[in-house]
Amino acid sequence: MTPQERAEHSAKVMWERDAASKWLGITLNAIGPGTATVSLNIDDHHLNGHQICHGGYIFTLADSAFALACNSYNKLAVAQNNQIAFLSPGKKGEKLIAHAAERVLNGRSGIYDVDIVSSDGRQIALFRGFSRTISGQHFLELET
Repeated sequence: MTPQERAEHSAKVMWERDAASKWLGITLNAIGPGTATVSLNIDDHHLNGHQICHGGYIFTLADSAFALACNSYNKLAVAQNNQIAFLSPGKKGEKLIAHAAERVLNGRSGIYDVDIVSSDGRQIALFRGFSRTISGQHFLELET
């Protein structure tokens, strides 16, 4: 199995089980070893009292990209710590795109950066996720 095939199969298994992301309207756009891209179209139910996208939804979008990226090796990975900086508001009707990229993978620990941009290219937020692998696999495969 190639690394790309492993990433695609891991994402397929995770995505089938991810009711929360799908319920919010998040779409899986791309997956690769240590990377993932997801998106969200901002609708009325994503808006807060300021009529901008609720920060919790932006965090969730980034966290979904992070989860797919750090689980792309068919090893179960969970978050140890995540942080986000909000830079610009998401507005109704915009599409937010979150691209996660692995920065460091050392043993069981990984660091992933997620850029969240709007459909017009504005930087909405920056997210950094710290992962930790635990025992188990998404699908049966001999350990590599």
